[in-house]
Amino acid sequence: MTNKSLLDHLNWRYATKKMDPAKAVPQEKVDAIIEAIRMTPTSSGTQPFELIVVSDPDVRAKISEVAWGQQQINDGSHLLVFAAWDNYTADRIDAVTNQLNDERGEIPMATEYFENLKSNYLPRPAEVNYAHAARQAYIALGVALVAAAEQEVDSTPMEGFEPEKVDDILNLKERGLRSVLLLPLGYRDNEGDWLLPMKKVRKSRETLVSQV
Repeated sequence: MTNKSLLDHLNWRYATKKMDPAKAVPQEKVDAIIEAIRMTPTSSGTQPFELIVVSDPDVRAKISEVAWGQQQINDGSHLLVFAAWDNYTADRIDAVTNQLNDERGEIPMATEYFENLKSNYLPRPAEVNYAHAARQAYIALGVALVAAAEQEVDSTPMEGFEPEKVDDILNLKERGLRSVLLLPLGYRDNEGDWLLPMKKVRKSRETLVSQV
């Protein structure tokens, strides 16, 4: 890596359209991206999602088939699947509370907070809770994109896939999970990616930002 600033890295990254299948991302770079995802802030610190790292080319090929044939899934060396909890449960929230007590020591205020969380979340419909958990996975995706850019690893965030079929391929339903987002990791094909030479286009600060 170079001594580039964060903004330099963000200007360098783009949603890579064609990856070079001959170039694999080194494990230490994958691990750095995973660790950044693990450190992602989430609502009430619940981290209501899991990350499935798919390097098996046969499994990636199956997922590509239910993701509109997007070739980056096959040509990248790793596929990150962000899978949210299908619901909040007492056991899941208690596990968060127990870990906090184990690592910080028991704090009555924290225990009371998570008991209140259960009283608010558990009566809600499962689909409402899943949607809330899925939004936390989106936060993690944003962190992953920045982390990949910082590692000078190319990535392509994807919503274009059939979640239920990905869930079947990875046996996520049995684990109480639902796939939300896909993120192939790899290296851009400098000769074959039509998007690479194009100017990055974003709204101007004046258009995007207002101050009160």
